[in-house]
Amino acid sequence: MLKIDFNTYQKEKNYDEYQDKIKKIKEKLSTDNMTDWYDITKCISKEDIARIKNLSKTKFDLLIVIGIGGSFLGAKAVISALSPYFNDKKIVFAGTSLSETYLLELIEFMRDKDTIVNVISKSGTTLEPSITFDIIYKEMLKKYNDIELQKRIIITTDAKEGELRKLVNEKNYCSFEVPNQIGGRYSVLTPVGLLPIALAGFDIEQILLGTKYVSVDDAFKYAINRDILYKQGKLIESFTFYEPKLYYFTEWLKQLFGETQGKEKKGIYPTFSSNTRDLHSLGQFYQDGTPIIFETVLNINDKGNLITKYNKTLNEINNIALNKVALAHLKNDIESTIISIDKLDELHIGMLIYFFEIAAATGGYLLGVNPFDQPSVNAYKDLINIELKNS
Repeated sequence: MLKIDFNTYQKEKNYDEYQDKIKKIKEKLSTDNMTDWYDITKCISKEDIARIKNLSKTKFDLLIVIGIGGSFLGAKAVISALSPYFNDKKIVFAGTSLSETYLLELIEFMRDKDTIVNVISKSGTTLEPSITFDIIYKEMLKKYNDIELQKRIIITTDAKEGELRKLVNEKNYCSFEVPNQIGGRYSVLTPVGLLPIALAGFDIEQILLGTKYVSVDDAFKYAINRDILYKQGKLIESFTFYEPKLYYFTEWLKQLFGETQGKEKKGIYPTFSSNTRDLHSLGQFYQDGTPIIFETVLNINDKGNLITKYNKTLNEINNIALNKVALAHLKNDIESTIISIDKLDELHIGMLIYFFEIAAATGGYLLGVNPFDQPSVNAYKDLINIELKNS
């Protein structure tokens, strides 16, 4: 299950003053726009779950998932966390950059492979995935006829509008809807995230089931804890993990918290540490640098099997390191919340996703910002589009 240690590596805090605020936030989460993710039954229909499970039986050599931000990070996070380190599954993500080298190498890589493409974009016009899909789609047109493409192009987009919806209507491609009342960074438990996860071979029903085991009160308490630390001058949160499979999960957390709360010159800067690796690079700063950081440590309580020369498993030594590092960091006024799961599987990853979604939204409300917009994200895009139109 999911356990939260707020006490061992933290100073005592007063949560009582937040009770009226949390009561109001609970009401907002049930009534505000863009909060359908809070009710898991609104994330995805039983019909879509059945369609996705049926599609997951499809045989392919290569799956290309095209999207950026919330359109890919959730799926990438889950697939990376649950996949073996060394495996032959060919699932790649594209549209996450403007790297010509990446796309040229991907085109060469896909030439002799039976390929499926899942493009994810609500508007269909977001710069990076739009360019990428245009290029990859042209390659698919060279490889397959119209009938074959209907089995290999899957589009997740707006229900009624946009360039991709037009393509669905024109070509009769398989499609799923991006829910109107769920923003991209909260969309991992919708077809946006669950379709690629299922195609990768994982049990999406277990992921959804995991949300039922989350203590909403613990998520609220974690959000309060962060808010207290922020008011004390802790401006940076390190999502620290000791299992490298969680790398992309913390990338998803960076977007979730950064885009939810970083507004109006407010918010905690989210980053991550991959330990014990980063103890040999950033460890000095954490231990003796400016104490403006606090840590949220992701822990897996798995005893393990690989016995070391110390007559303990490697997992046991890893967990000893986790606890001793948190203790050492506390001496530099760096407090840690330890979030533990019993194992890294679909059920527990579902718990983590829902827990952090609630906490991020709650933190936004506590800051007094809208947790569900991103008014400044288009600033760079607008400048690029002006340049492209004038070229």
